[in-house]
Formats: sequence, structure tokens, C-alpha cells
Amino acid sequence: MKKTFRRILASIVLASLTVALFACTGDKKGQTTSSITVGIPQDLDGLDPHTAVSAGTKEILFNVYEGLVKPDSDGNLVPAVASAVDASDDGKVYTFTLRDGVKFHDGTAVTVEDVKYSIERCAGTDGSEPLVSAFSNIESVETSDDSTITITLKEADTEFLAYMDAAIIPAANDANTNTKAIGTGPYKLTSWSAQEEVVLEKFDDYWGTPANISTVNIKIIADTDAIVTSLNGGGVDFFARVSADQVAQLSSDYEIYEGPMNLVQALFLNNGVEPFDNVLVRQALCYAADQQNIMDLTSDGKGFEIGSSMFPSFGKYYIEELNDVYNKDVDKAKALLKEAGYEDGFTFTITVPSNYTQHVDTAQVLKEQFKEIGVTAEIKLVEWETWLSEVYADRNYQATVIGLTASQLTASSLLSRFVSDASNNFINFNSEAYDTAYKAAALTTDDDEKTAGYKECETILTNEASSVYIQDMVAFVALNKKYAGYVFYPAYIQDFAKLYVVE
Repeated sequence: MKKTFRRILASIVLASLTVALFACTGDKKGQTTSSITVGIPQDLDGLDPHTAVSAGTKEILFNVYEGLVKPDSDGNLVPAVASAVDASDDGKVYTFTLRDGVKFHDGTAVTVEDVKYSIERCAGTDGSEPLVSAFSNIESVETSDDSTITITLKEADTEFLAYMDAAIIPAANDANTNTKAIGTGPYKLTSWSAQEEVVLEKFDDYWGTPANISTVNIKIIADTDAIVTSLNGGGVDFFARVSADQVAQLSSDYEIYEGPMNLVQALFLNNGVEPFDNVLVRQALCYAADQQNIMDLTSDGKGFEIGSSMFPSFGKYYIEELNDVYNKDVDKAKALLKEAGYEDGFTFTITVPSNYTQHVDTAQVLKEQFKEIGVTAEIKLVEWETWLSEVYADRNYQATVIGLTASQLTASSLLSRFVSDASNNFINFNSEAYDTAYKAAALTTDDDEKTAGYKECETILTNEASSVYIQDMVAFVALNKKYAGYVFYPAYIQDFAKLYVVE
């Protein structure tokens, strides 16, 4: 017996998400002959939706590309390039029906061959490294007719549907994927000037609900001091994730939307280098940190404390009790340092991308907190591209403050990166117990067992002090009152198609 699309949605983690939204509503929708200027803190790290690393890139490309399914603002998966899906009861065979009339931005029709190409490209069926780790489980992709795609897995995976939001791209664009964006989304990317601007235009042949605003001009504003000036001066209409201090400086022309950012902010420690290859040292820093103090000083006390690599919006997987494992205890921290051989403390460097004010501010507070246990933290500010290459790719760092997002709305997307041999395990966490627990959770088709297994993974990350977990930061979104319609998603997404001009 097979499960229908609706029944599948009821059985996966997304159905259990509870998302607190604190958005203000606008007036009536205006016309589509309009434009809006959006500010973002960093440039795109490429146009290839399958290889993009930065969450900031992915949230923009959400408007350009679509998968067979896509998330909605309530945390559900909804049909996109596919109109329907059936899944076998054993969780190994997924059969999709291609939606009629879907076009790419170059005007060509989407075919099952394009779908097969996109999925196999992500799976690395040519022998290359899978671009989406979950796709390494794919055994075959078959197209039995002009509208049917069947994916067979090597092993059962009840979360697999969530990964089907991977972008469908034209096979004909294979050689130009990173320089020429061709998707199926409500907006098409018409120009990209590196470090300056990205321009999106409404796609008139979009299969779904059309965008309300014709042109989205995206300005790269890496200088945090220029954000308020750009907003108050009228050069920018919309900026997501402004700081509490910046909110206080904005004019009355702006509506401030407030909600969870849906990310894991932490002082991520490189477990593969001294002194953080010592669990006692890592635990000492956890006892020295005060999450509430960080939130008080950086966001007027607002934020959502976390104690592991999971945020509250993920409902049944979030373990609130882990927040209290390392309540601030200076004496305990000092005792652990003494036991580890660092009675006189040590000096280390926190590398932080300078374009993210919230992470820089958090690093500054941590620096002061660590002084209390005799540890000196030096802050090294770097450009975003440098952070991606040195910290994320090369793992050439000691510690960093950053926020990790869920690439898919699944627990595994937050936890898979800490498996010892994961290509994106940039903190070099290495735990046999974790690897065993994660594998068991990923493979089981029993939802209760999966939930318990992922919770065990979170507990191991906390007990082994893989990093100093801090918060799911509050998001302050500034939108000029000429516009409305902003919606928070339980993921790192900016949905420009929902914005509209207030009449």
C-alpha cells in the first residue's frame, strides 16, 4: 500500500513543527507594476543552488528555484514542480507526478529528463561526491513516462521527502549553472553584479500564485554602519535581521516584524585543535558563558535559549532541559581548566564574519565573560568570503560565532553535519557514540525511535560540549510601511513573492 502526498506530510517531522509568528499585517494589496529595494549583508556565494553554502545565498535563491516540493510558511511541504507523490510503506520508493505546464525562466518546459538530471546531479551518480548528502542513499532514478519519476532508495528514509526541495534545473544549462540562474520560481534572476547588486524580475509564466511586486533590487551592504543610513535615507526599503540597536535608530517609516530566526547560534569550537580537542576545556567555556546575559546585551533580552544543535520551532525534537546542563558556574569552569592543565588560562582567537552584527556583538560579550575564568579571547573580524574559505572549508580556525540553519525542515539536516566523516563537519566533532546514535535514528522507520535517536544525538553534543550553544536569535525585520505581507518561515527563507505595495 502506498501513501499519498497528504498522508506523507502527516507522518514526517514537518507536521509537528510549531512556529511562533509575530508579524504585523498590512493593508490591501497593491498592483504589480512596482519595485522594492532589499538590503542583504553579504554577496551570493554562487548561483548554483546545489552547491551554495551560505544560508544568506539560499534564502535569496528560494525565490528563483523550486524542487519537486517546497516548504510553506507553516512548516508543511507542499507540491511544487511535482503535483503529487506516492511513497511505499517501507520508505524506500517515492514516485512523483510532474506538474503540467511548469516552465523554466528561459521559457522551456520542464521535463522528467530535467528532473532526473537534477536529482542525479545532487546524488553524484557519476561517481562524484554527492552534492546533497541524503541523496547518497539513492539507488536509482527512473522515468517511466513523460510525467512520472520514481526514486528508489538503498535504505529506508522516512525524512527523504523533505530533501526533494532540491532545485530542479535544466539539463541544457549544465555547463553554466553557477553563472546563469535558470529556475522555475516566481522570480527570475536577471543580473548579478558581484559585491554590489542582484536583480530579480517577476516571472510572468510562473505556474503558481504570481508575485505581487515586479522588481526586487537587492543591494549588498556589508558595512553594518551603513544599514541604518540606507534605510532612513530611502535607499533601501527592506532589511531582514537588523539588530536591536539599529531598530532603535530607524524612523517611523518602518514597520518592525519580530520572530524567531530559526538557527543555532553558538561559539563553535574546532574540536580538532588545541586546546579544544580537550573536552574539559570545552566544558569550562560552556560553564563560563551566560546566554541570558548575551541576549540582554545584544537584543534587549530577546531570543530563545538553546543547549544543543536544535531550535524550538522543531517541536518534538527540541530538548529544553539541555539549556540547564551548563548554567553559569565560574568556580566549576576554573576547576575544569585546572584539571585539563590550564590553571593559568589560555589565549585563543574567535574568528567572526564582520558583516553579521549580531555575531560580532555576541563574540564581544563572550570575550568579557571568559575573562572571569582567566581565558583571553581575541576577536578576529574577517570578510564573509574569507570566513567561508578559511573557517568553513579549510577548518583553519580555533573558534567562531556563527548561526547554523536547517537546509531542510528535518532534524537530520541540523544533526547530520556532526557525524565524524561528514564533509560539512567544520568543527571536527568526532564521537563514536554520536555516529552510532545518528545512524540508528536515520535508518529507523519508526517515528518514536527516530525522535528518541535524534534526541540522544543532541544530548551527546551537549554532554561532550561540542560547542558553546547560545540561542536561536530573535529576528528584527525592517520593512518600509509602503509595503506589507512579510511572512516568517520556520527556516532561513525570504519570500519576496508575498510582499505587496500598500494602497
